Amino acid sequence: MEAVSQGIKGLRWWIIALVCIGTIMNYLTRNSLGVLAPALKGELNMSTQQYSYVVGAFQVGYTIMQPVCGIIVDLIGLRLGFALFAVLWSATGVLHGFATGWTSLGMMRGLLGVFEAAAIPSGMKAVAEWFPDRQKSVAVGYFNAGTSLGALLAPPLVVFLSLRYGWQSAFVATGALGFVWAAVWYVLYRSPAQHPRISAQELNLIESGQARVAPVSRRPVLDILGSRRFWAIALPRFFAEPAWQTFSFWIPLYLATERHMDLKQIALFAWLPFLAADMGGILGGYLSPFLMRYFRMPLLWSRVAGVVLGAFMMIGPACIGLVASPYTAIALFCLGGFAHQMLSTLVNTLSADVFDPDEVATASGFGGMAAWIGGLSFSLVVGALADKVGFGPLFACLGAFDLIGAGLLILLIRGQTREARGALPVSSHAARYASDSIK
Repeated sequence: MEAVSQGIKGLRWWIIALVCIGTIMNYLTRNSLGVLAPALKGELNMSTQQYSYVVGAFQVGYTIMQPVCGIIVDLIGLRLGFALFAVLWSATGVLHGFATGWTSLGMMRGLLGVFEAAAIPSGMKAVAEWFPDRQKSVAVGYFNAGTSLGALLAPPLVVFLSLRYGWQSAFVATGALGFVWAAVWYVLYRSPAQHPRISAQELNLIESGQARVAPVSRRPVLDILGSRRFWAIALPRFFAEPAWQTFSFWIPLYLATERHMDLKQIALFAWLPFLAADMGGILGGYLSPFLMRYFRMPLLWSRVAGVVLGAFMMIGPACIGLVASPYTAIALFCLGGFAHQMLSTLVNTLSADVFDPDEVATASGFGGMAAWIGGLSFSLVVGALADKVGFGPLFACLGAFDLIGAGLLILLIRGQTREARGALPVSSHAARYASDSIK
């Protein structure tokens, strides 16, 4: 399909907004459990360790299925793949309202993890298809903001529904929203070359702004997993994810047990770290082109610099156990949310920087698998030790994890651009990315 001379202006930004809304639906469904955790422990007679098993069931399903979802989306296409998984996760979210104990709740969470695992690989594939290289980190920042926007909206919405109509209604309502988004996505999404409303100018901007690799047959999955560039992304994600899992699933329970807040107080404050996370994700996306323009950093190292900065900022939430005021603790959680999403945006963008578009969802899925192995392992540690040693020492580990991940990224990322692996010459338009502004 040929591009039209006058299409929708800036269509790629409308596409990424649609991806962001889908990510919001995904994380709204996901974070409902964390918000309801203090109430569900009483309603379903769960211990803290049993709650960690419920969280772990989601993480196991999500961990196993991220690479599978990435492969499926690469094979059947982003339009159908993302819509299909959204329908499945929405149906599973609704079924949470019928749980009768921690075992049935854990089974539903496991299924939810299986289907929600498609979100990040799908978002990364959309970025790889729709954006020139110089704008990819900004695009990832905006779509990644959906992860924290969903988490931000969950506390007030879920608590309101729970107090007004019962905890079951919160699961049903947040799950059902995804059906609407799936229908809209399937109707509106096409790849750039096939979209009927893209202008010729925008299509040229996208295609000329991406480093083009000489045509090769699809690389086997084992070649991706055996590459140094994969581990340069996977290992930092492994060490970074425990922080986000902790924020998503344990903040409400921490505020209830150690800061003695009730459900209404949690609704008032638990969303703030995710607002800060939104800001971190978006500003992190702009940090990379800023460093390229004003400090003449190469593209890859502008991403790495932001990751290192975020890792040092994570020392703040590592000190939560040392502060007496619950409001200071929340402020440190906010710093952690900002820092984590900044570095997460830039690490995720690296997938689109060093892998070809037809490999991005697969590589991102396996990278996500590594991340969630880290998150699952740490959640089980939290469940086993929180009642014995408190949350403070466990939060302290998070700062060390991100510093280790940043160090590994620096060691492994050298020489891993697509150009270094045999890309064809990039157009003069793309070569100017260091001095161009974001349009």
